Amino acid sequence: MAEAEDVKFKVTIDGIPVEVSPGTTILNAARQIGGDIVPPAMCYYSKLEGSGGKCRTCLVKVSKGSEKDPRPMPKLVASCRTTVMDGMEVQNITSPEVVEARKGVVEILLINHPLDCPICDQAGECKLQDLGYEHGSADTRYEFDRRTFEQIDLGDKIQLHMNRCILCYRCVYVANQLTDQRVHGILGRGDHSEISTYIENIIDNDFSGNVIDVCPVGALTDKTFRFKNRVWFTKPVDAHRDCPTCSGKVTLWYKGEEVIRVTARKDEFGEVEEFICNTCRFDQKKTSDWILDEPTEIDPQSVISANHYELFNPPKVVKENPILQQQNREQLARTEKLK
Repeated sequence: MAEAEDVKFKVTIDGIPVEVSPGTTILNAARQIGGDIVPPAMCYYSKLEGSGGKCRTCLVKVSKGSEKDPRPMPKLVASCRTTVMDGMEVQNITSPEVVEARKGVVEILLINHPLDCPICDQAGECKLQDLGYEHGSADTRYEFDRRTFEQIDLGDKIQLHMNRCILCYRCVYVANQLTDQRVHGILGRGDHSEISTYIENIIDNDFSGNVIDVCPVGALTDKTFRFKNRVWFTKPVDAHRDCPTCSGKVTLWYKGEEVIRVTARKDEFGEVEEFICNTCRFDQKKTSDWILDEPTEIDPQSVISANHYELFNPPKVVKENPILQQQNREQLARTEKLK
């Protein structure tokens, strides 16, 4: 039994070998290597059972099936749904075919997705925004009108912008697996499919706010944070509290000394480490409610890192200068005499 558990498959991705356990998907094998060779994933979520296989952004080319059967797979495969074989060779960013296919997938995702990044609360954290920058085209071949939906309030804390939704199903899986009763899902078929509730019921349970964290675009937004600030002007800090409902481990997003939103902590792939309850997310927005741990680790390539800091007490942006303040008062006095 122990010998069976020690069996490892050797897989090569973009020329880099890695040994993984049988049953590992190509995507998770690439994540063990890390870096640029990790395929993007808009619908797959390692914490949600059954996720993946919806968005097709993680397509890769299998140039060698295995040692026993070295024939290449005839078509590109979804790396989040395809398990590895011993001796398998995979091409991701080294394959022009994959890059071209990914460009086509992004074009399809952007057919109905409005380019309202300047007013979207997800801007700066949006995976589709990153994909659009890397693989998107400045022009579109789509000549028809975009599908449009009215905004829906899913309770007093969550707002649904269905126009931005890419139907990744993540929010549906969260409701299925974290709550006792799911009240929202996919309504309609084909181009008329949409995330909604039956006769616009509210989503009301202790973990409903997690649908905001798992949404890869700006379709599900936090109404308590809407239009308050741009994410790159905030400073994230990891914190925790003793919570009877969840782990209590969160990220506090500061604007000055004010906590303007609370989210679950996410890993390097943008996935929630531990889901949090609504009390921690919406009701505990004072520093005194939390025990601060450390500044959140931010990817240097993220726009959030532009306003990031390493210590809890960074120096003020504008230092007090008594001489300059006195000169300003004198200038103001001279100006008042001239009126």
